[in-house]
Amino acid sequence: MNEKTDTGIVVVIPARYASTRFPGKPLAIVQGKTMIQRVYEQACKASLPDKVAIATDDERIFEHALSFGATVFMTDPELPSGTDRCAAVAAHFPGASFIINVQGDEPFVQPEQIDLLASVLIDYPEREIATLAKRIEDPELLFNPNVVKVVFSLKNKALYFSRHPVPFVRGAEPGKWLENQAFFKHIGLYAFKRAVLLELSRLAPASLEKAESLEQLRWLENGYDIAVGITDTETAGIDTPEDLERVNGEQSGTK
Repeated sequence: MNEKTDTGIVVVIPARYASTRFPGKPLAIVQGKTMIQRVYEQACKASLPDKVAIATDDERIFEHALSFGATVFMTDPELPSGTDRCAAVAAHFPGASFIINVQGDEPFVQPEQIDLLASVLIDYPEREIATLAKRIEDPELLFNPNVVKVVFSLKNKALYFSRHPVPFVRGAEPGKWLENQAFFKHIGLYAFKRAVLLELSRLAPASLEKAESLEQLRWLENGYDIAVGITDTETAGIDTPEDLERVNGEQSGTK
């Protein structure tokens, strides 16, 4: 799909080999294919982007990406984040309008989510960044610090991201919070205006980011506007070998 109509939208998939919890994760086999190939193929099914590229720091991932026909770029292994890898690849696409960051450990990302993300920036031209959120229905997710929550304005502008449930529901027991207030899980896909992405790569970590360990708080603290699109589709990222075992076990019918 790498060449379609010229929309000026490029999807970049950052893929690092090194990982504390799961070394070599992009090359792990997910239901018969490597994780990075699955992410790439899902991204290629999206309608709005006209190009998809992989950004890696590892020769093994680079060679594997070439083997299944992907556009792939080697990036500096010292780059601290996936956002920085996206910015490095954006330099190769000077005519791009938007750069969409699809994480390399999201093998089940839906093409419709990528298109929704692109359309959010198209629909909100005054915003500089876009991301997605899904309403939380499960109380366990609400109080899980690994599930990032987002609150946004009536005009779908992000106000804050947190690992803690926000807002606090005064006068209600925590177990009743979902009955009294809508809470939203942040889906970690991002679309950036290209020029904004290059600016973000030059920002130093800020205090809110350090407190919550959430990079997007650096952008908010520096005054960037983030538009939030609402999706009904869940994501199932793979963070650990146990996650991979579960996903492959579900396919084979084992527990």
